[in-house]
Amino acid sequence: MQIQTRDVPPRVAWALEQAGVHPLLARLLAARGVREAHELDDGLARLLPPDTLHGSAAAARLLADAVQAGRRVCVVADYDCDGATACAVALRGLRLLGADPQNLGYVVPDRAVHGYGLTPAIVDLALAQRPDLLVTVDNGIASLAGVAHARAAGLQVLVTDHHLPAREGDAVVLPAADVIVNPNQPDCGFESKALAGVGVMFYVLLATRAELRARGVFDAASQPRIDALLDLVALGTVADVVKLDANNRRLVAQGLRRIRQGRMQPGVAALFAAAGRDPARASAFDFGFALGPRINAAGRLSDMTLGIECLTTDDAARAGELATLLDRINRERREVEAGMREQAEAQLEQWASVEDDPRPALALFDPGFHEGVVGIVAGRLKDRLHRPTFVFARGADGHLKGSGRSIPGFHLRDALDLVAKRHPGVLLRFGGHAMAAGCTIEEAAFDTFDAAFQAVAAEWLDAAALTRTLRTDGPLAVQWFNPETAQLLDAQVWGQGFEAPVFCDEVEVLQQRLVGEKHLKLRVRHQGALRDAIWFGHADPVPERVRLAWRLTLDEWQGRQRVQMVVETAQPA
Repeated sequence: MQIQTRDVPPRVAWALEQAGVHPLLARLLAARGVREAHELDDGLARLLPPDTLHGSAAAARLLADAVQAGRRVCVVADYDCDGATACAVALRGLRLLGADPQNLGYVVPDRAVHGYGLTPAIVDLALAQRPDLLVTVDNGIASLAGVAHARAAGLQVLVTDHHLPAREGDAVVLPAADVIVNPNQPDCGFESKALAGVGVMFYVLLATRAELRARGVFDAASQPRIDALLDLVALGTVADVVKLDANNRRLVAQGLRRIRQGRMQPGVAALFAAAGRDPARASAFDFGFALGPRINAAGRLSDMTLGIECLTTDDAARAGELATLLDRINRERREVEAGMREQAEAQLEQWASVEDDPRPALALFDPGFHEGVVGIVAGRLKDRLHRPTFVFARGADGHLKGSGRSIPGFHLRDALDLVAKRHPGVLLRFGGHAMAAGCTIEEAAFDTFDAAFQAVAAEWLDAAALTRTLRTDGPLAVQWFNPETAQLLDAQVWGQGFEAPVFCDEVEVLQQRLVGEKHLKLRVRHQGALRDAIWFGHADPVPERVRLAWRLTLDEWQGRQRVQMVVETAQPA
């Protein structure tokens, strides 16, 4: 691993500091592209306006008509946290805007049975509810057959999504829906292309409220508070690991603020309790590593209706029961994942070492792999080996269902598109983003896919791209090593594309020992002072003098707080 120090534009950092930003924070923010203090204003008024999101006005008219006419609406969800929160936002938001709850329903695919998106089979499932309008959330942009099937059955279709649309050759192909709202569709001028599926639905609700206000249903003083749903928007946005650009950071900051003040859905409060986290000190980390995985576990190993019901119920006791069940499913998911990782590691042992092996990408399959966990395992292997990685499992239909995770500089969905062009018929279905994608292949085609995927990676990735790089913020001045600084940093919104601070200093290691058999506990001399440090998941001893890359955290034990260094990596000094 290479350790690099972020560049800090000194004039920008100085200007931010002069505008009242904490000196350390000014340096960290300048290094992450913040140029002016007004970019740090996370007020609702600073959100990008809904009318710049292509299709939002037409979607608002469609939904306003449905609400006022008492039409039946069925939300078609996805089986991950973004899809579950987007579904909850849609159902709760339409109720706030006046829809009769009896006219609202939803369906969510079973990962193993239906696959992803608005398929004809899911349309048939929705038809049992006798809807007039289908609203997709976090899916639908590539559902050409499903939308056609729904339209043929006499349904109106509103697609809200954030994924990339399908292509035929070099041409973008959109489904024949009544309305499409997606910042990544052609001709959409919305500045934030990183909006999550839940964010798209939130914006559609904002536009619908404006439409109903223009129709005189309510005025600005009496209109429903759609911002009451921002705890769900924040959770789905972070859990989907979309880039936290300025607009997404505002959405997440607003959600965190409400949660810290105790204003959240009963299901969100129950998930905090099940995870043993304090909502008064909520952070984006909680969304990504505590709440999100518990919602996702339902879609991976069970039924995402459990997650959606947890987020939509107003009964705190019922929410608690569901959160406890989701916690139990998540523990099972961890066990399944651990077993799959052992199987994957056994396959990788066939390599002499990653450094000696010429393969620039991984594609793994084992008959014992679980379809619901392939994405997590792909992510873990990608993190450890710094290679674009696909992990496949055999689906109920006999096809291999693959989930991939990528590294910077390798657009995974575009790579699949190139594989599809070079080897027509190998990919039965595919879609996704730059950093995460999925595909379906015949089991007999695995070797062909593996070779084709390797070939694209070999063309696109050079040695520099295949070298893991950790970007740090350099040394932390001794005056900032205190609980107040840790709390200041914890209060900010960090995440994908706006990474949490990692500092880098040379230290003297005075003591080191294993705790829990797999974590290295260190006592170090740092800038003349004694510090505690811990390296989670690392058991090998380190030299007496090392260059540590570390995060500043607050450790609580028996009601007492102390500052400690959480090590990311270490190199000989």
